[in-house]
Amino acid sequence: MTPASLPLIHVGKPHFPIAVREGEIISREQFLVDVHTAASHLPDRPHVINLCFDRYHFMVAFAAALLRGQLSLLPPSRAPEVIAEVVNEYDAYCLSDRAIDGLGQAPYPLRLTPAIEGAMLPNIEAGQAAIMIFTSGSTGRAQPNRKTWGQLVTGTRLALHRFGLDTNPHYLLATVPPQHMYGLESTVLYAMLGPNAVHAGQPFYPEDLRFALTQLPMPRMLVTTPAHLRVLTRSELEWPKPDFILCATAPLDGSLAAEAEQAFGCPLHEIYGCTEAGAIASRQPVRDQCWRLYEGMHLIHQGENWLIAGPQLDQPQTLSDRIEYDDDGCFALLGRKSELLNIAGKRTTIGELNHRLLSIPGVIDGCFIQPDPTRERLAALVVAPDLDEATLLRQLARSMDPVFLPRPLIKLTALPRTDSGKLPRQALLTLIDNARLSA
Repeated sequence: MTPASLPLIHVGKPHFPIAVREGEIISREQFLVDVHTAASHLPDRPHVINLCFDRYHFMVAFAAALLRGQLSLLPPSRAPEVIAEVVNEYDAYCLSDRAIDGLGQAPYPLRLTPAIEGAMLPNIEAGQAAIMIFTSGSTGRAQPNRKTWGQLVTGTRLALHRFGLDTNPHYLLATVPPQHMYGLESTVLYAMLGPNAVHAGQPFYPEDLRFALTQLPMPRMLVTTPAHLRVLTRSELEWPKPDFILCATAPLDGSLAAEAEQAFGCPLHEIYGCTEAGAIASRQPVRDQCWRLYEGMHLIHQGENWLIAGPQLDQPQTLSDRIEYDDDGCFALLGRKSELLNIAGKRTTIGELNHRLLSIPGVIDGCFIQPDPTRERLAALVVAPDLDEATLLRQLARSMDPVFLPRPLIKLTALPRTDSGKLPRQALLTLIDNARLSA
C-alpha cells in the first residue's frame, strides 16, 4: 500500500550525484538547495508549463513546482501555438531557463539565487497531482492525462527494478526531451527516485552525442528513440561503449536493434508503454521478441480490447495495440488497432509497410499513412535524396501487394518529427495537402 507521503528524491548519501552539468557533478544536497531556492521564487499559480531546455534545470523546476503544490503541464510539443493553447485553457504560466521567442507572454525565469542553505528533504503527498501530460497527437488530437506523485513514484520504482537501476547506479544520457513522458520517466525520475545521475544536456547531432557520452563516467546508459537511433548507427562514428541502451516511443525494427548493438557494443532494451499507463513492459529485441510486463502488472482481455492493470494505476487502462498473450506472461504486439489495413480483401498494417519502406537502401526516413480512413488509398512520405519516385515505387512493389503501393508518394527533405521522434498525424496530412496543391 502506498504511504500517505513520499520523499521528493532518493537521497542515499547527500554528496552522491544526481546530475552532470557542463562537466561538473551536482550532488543531491546541492539539488535540494536549488529546488528550495527555485520554489521560493515561483509565482503563486496552480498550473505551470515547464519549458526549461537544460535537463537539470527542468528537474529543479519540476521538483520546485511539486514543493509549491503546482501541477506541471507537459504539452505535446514546444511549438508556440501549442503552448499558447494550453496556457489559455488552463490559465497557466510558463517557466524557462532562457528566453523563448513567439510566446504570447514571456516565460517566468527559473531563479536559483540567492541560495537557500540548509535545505531539508521534503515529503510530497502521494495523492498530490504532479503532472498533466498530453498524448503526442500522433493518432489525432492530444488528450490530457493527470498523474499523482504516488503514481509516478510507484511506476518509476517498477522500471528501476526491471533494469537494476535501483541498486546499480548509472549515469544517464538522453536524446529525448524531459517534457515527453518517456523522457520524464527514464531520465528525470530515474535520477530523482533512484541512485542515478542524469546528463543535463540533450545532444541532438551524432558528434555532439558522442562527445557527451565520452564525458560521462562509467557505468553509463543511453536513452533514445528509434528515429534518433537510426541516425546514430548510420553516422559511421566510433562510439564509446555504454552499459546498455534504452529505446522507446515507436516500434523498433529488429535489424536496427542489431545494428545499434553492433555499433555501440552493448545490449539494447526496448520499452513498451503509453501516456495513460507509463512504461509497462520491456524486451531485448535482438535476443527475444517477447515482451515481459513489469513486476506487479497484468493484462486483462475484455472483448476485442486488452487492458493493463498495475499498482501505479487507479483503474485498468485500455491499450491501443493488438496483443497476442501467452500463459507464461509473454506477449507480442501485433500493431495498433488503428493501423490495421484491409484493402481489396488484402490485410497488412501500417507498421509492416513502414518496415518495408525503411528497409530500402537509400531511404533515410519515411512513413505510410491513410489520409482518409473511409477511403482505401494510402500515401507515403519519404526522405531519400538519392532515389527518385519511380525507383522507390519499384522497390516497394517487390515487397508488397500492389493495392498497398502509395498514391501519392511524396519526397521530403525531412519528416515533421517531434522532439521524441513521433509523427503527429495532422502535420503529415498538411504536407500531403500542400503537395496536392502544388502538383
